[in-house]
Amino acid sequence: MNDPAPAPAGKVIPVVPVVEDALYEVRKRIYPRSVSGAFATWRWILVWFTQILFYGLCWLDWNGRQAVLFHLVERKFYIFGWVFWPQDVFFLALILIISAFALFLFTAVAGRLWCGYACPQTVYTEIFMWIEEKIEGDRSKRMKLDEQPMSGRKFRIKATKQFAWIAFALWTGFTFVGYFTPVRELTQSIASWSLGPWETFWIFFYGFATYGNAGYMREQVCKYMCPYARFQGVMFDPDTLIITYDAERGDPRGARNKKLDYKSAGLGDCVDCGICVQVCPTGIDIRKGLQYECIGCAACIDACDQVMDKMNYPKGLIRYSTEHAIKEHWGKKEIIAHLMRPRTFIYTGILGIVVAGFIYGLTTRIPLRVDVIRDRASLAREVEDGKIENVFRLQVMNTAEETRRFALGVSGLSGIELGSDAVVEVPAATTKGVVVRVLAPGDAGKTGSNPIFFEIKAINHEEVFVREKTTFLLP
Repeated sequence: MNDPAPAPAGKVIPVVPVVEDALYEVRKRIYPRSVSGAFATWRWILVWFTQILFYGLCWLDWNGRQAVLFHLVERKFYIFGWVFWPQDVFFLALILIISAFALFLFTAVAGRLWCGYACPQTVYTEIFMWIEEKIEGDRSKRMKLDEQPMSGRKFRIKATKQFAWIAFALWTGFTFVGYFTPVRELTQSIASWSLGPWETFWIFFYGFATYGNAGYMREQVCKYMCPYARFQGVMFDPDTLIITYDAERGDPRGARNKKLDYKSAGLGDCVDCGICVQVCPTGIDIRKGLQYECIGCAACIDACDQVMDKMNYPKGLIRYSTEHAIKEHWGKKEIIAHLMRPRTFIYTGILGIVVAGFIYGLTTRIPLRVDVIRDRASLAREVEDGKIENVFRLQVMNTAEETRRFALGVSGLSGIELGSDAVVEVPAATTKGVVVRVLAPGDAGKTGSNPIFFEIKAINHEEVFVREKTTFLLP
């Protein structure tokens, strides 16, 4: 008699602990490698241009005052020969529209040009990294220094770097405030220890923001804080110029001897040196394709071209190209032809119209504004000779950079005239209130309100003329 078969053992299901992903990735310190080349040169040209403009423009004088000054206390914006008042907010709206469509156009044509070359975060990060490199050394030296335990030498180097960073950041904050408070007054206030609370706050706040963003946060700002990264990313299309790795040419990657016939060995042009990753300020590998972290600085292009030169390979393994150009193996002519597509024409057309409107508005802008305010205390009263008197207050705004005399006039009713001085003098870029008595015969119009016009003309400047409508009350 056979023994019964043993019962099958139960299936053992391994218990795997569940590991929750963190909401935020722990930052890994990036040590960008310095690089030289055509695109690096362009980056530094824009660094110098923007910073000379920013740090120097506030010290430039124009007609006895600061050339560019956004005087919030006086509620006046001085930009060279123009004086803008709150009533000129129309021009600010046009500037914002121009900036938006310029961003649309540049992004549609060549991706994140603004981010890679002219964005303040990129510019100041470049400056702070330059300071860091001059004090701590190149990439390998900085990495070794951070790995070492604290010592007198390390403390001295780190303290020197921090001092340089903080000094530059405070200078930046001071310059920023110098565009809203006259910079020479600001300098005197600092020298005499009489700086106001708001100036103090903004100098340190802007300096701290520069220090933190450019010194420590760096790529974190571009990855997680800046809205332009996401905004521009959705504006790419297959015909947008982007920094691209030519995988068809570069793969399979691999190290090799310079004298090796790499093609017979089945290798591509990429030597897998990793320098393109080392020079990237955001720490990405461009060989993995387009990534939202790429700011379009083209540092990887300069680095790869140098490696190709050393290996005697053709340049352009990493280059500006388009998705369609890579797939279809287009040359420069085909790429340029496809850049001129409907959306670029639309953006260019709208941008041109808005810029033309902005220039026309500036060139035809009359440097005179008048507000007419009725005297509520006495709406209408009868005076000598049976005439009816209305009292008005004129706010005459002379937006020119010189003192001017204005002739006042009134029209709209038969026999209407001014009962007060017909000439008013207003200093440069100043508002002056003038009380004006207006007289008219009792039968000059209908009972109640009648439309009249104040006519204000600059003496010796016939083109400066304003006509404002108001009402004259007849009992």
